Amino acid sequence: MEKIQTNRLDRGFFKYQDEFEAKALEVLRSGWYILGKEVSAFEEEFSSYIGTKYCAGLASGLDALILGIRALGIGKGDEVLVQGNTYIASVMGITVNGATPVFIDPDEYHSIDADKLEAAITDKTKAVMVVHLYGEPADMDKVVAVCKKHNLKLIEDCAQSHGACFKGKMTGSFGDVGCFSFYPSKNIGAFGDAGALVTNDEEILKKVKMLRNYGSEVRYYFKEVGMNSRLDEIQAGLLRVRLSHVDELTKEREQFAAKYKAELSNPLFTLPPERENANCVWHQFVIRTKKREALINYLNEHNVGTIIHYPIPPHLSECYAYMGYKKGSFPLIEQYADEVLSIPMYNGMTAEEQDYVIKVLNDFKG
Repeated sequence: MEKIQTNRLDRGFFKYQDEFEAKALEVLRSGWYILGKEVSAFEEEFSSYIGTKYCAGLASGLDALILGIRALGIGKGDEVLVQGNTYIASVMGITVNGATPVFIDPDEYHSIDADKLEAAITDKTKAVMVVHLYGEPADMDKVVAVCKKHNLKLIEDCAQSHGACFKGKMTGSFGDVGCFSFYPSKNIGAFGDAGALVTNDEEILKKVKMLRNYGSEVRYYFKEVGMNSRLDEIQAGLLRVRLSHVDELTKEREQFAAKYKAELSNPLFTLPPERENANCVWHQFVIRTKKREALINYLNEHNVGTIIHYPIPPHLSECYAYMGYKKGSFPLIEQYADEVLSIPMYNGMTAEEQDYVIKVLNDFKG
């Protein structure tokens, strides 16, 4: 059998090929390629989908984090509580603004442990950032309660949780800002880099839209030093196509996850738990095992691809060596980094492919 990759982006394209190609040609023939009707339409449709009043299309998920934190007035001398098992972009959104990340342990669902937030709050704490990692929502009741009690801003990193809900409410709609990536591998993926910020605060929206366009609200009048972070018209148009099929795409992932959970039975690894009153959208299907290196080698020999999300936690990354953390600074975070492994999960995966992955995983002897 041909190697089964961890992700297959071509399957997602071919599924709606005619629609994608028609939209691309429509935009190309329009003669308008930056901040036009496709961006405006996507912003309206995406905010409606998430359940917020406003959306600003941006060039990437990292830019959404950077600009969202800046728009909240968080900067040098401020602290932001963030889970320590996230992707580096979550932390970069904080540090690029001059603020300091305070790392919090994850809970069993790979989200921030809301029970450990209050003990980490100081007079410098200005916000909490939750990351709905792998598509599993965080415990938003507890997080929102802590933020309200201590008057903290709430930032949601929703790069992996498009369409995920906690108690029927979409991730991205709980916080002051919700930050999304549409990197091609995401559940709602573009065909290049793209991102968005959602909010219910009109002033935040105005500031982010100003900052994304060099700090300009009126052409050639620059109010602040901004950046170039505009969502392209062509990407916005293609995202509108993907968004129109999001329920179908999510249901397909849910079916894949249900099959994995029903048929994977090897005691040498544990399956991802699902939080009560939440629906996971399965951006990744992440198992945990103490025999990870042996499992990776075995799967490679049997033509099954894997990826580690993420092998080096932010506090041990070279770019943050100045913070002074060492191996052992956060044992639980480091344990997760040593044990997690993502197995194949993508829209368009065939029953034959998934059956093969399940058989190979169940046959692993360690």
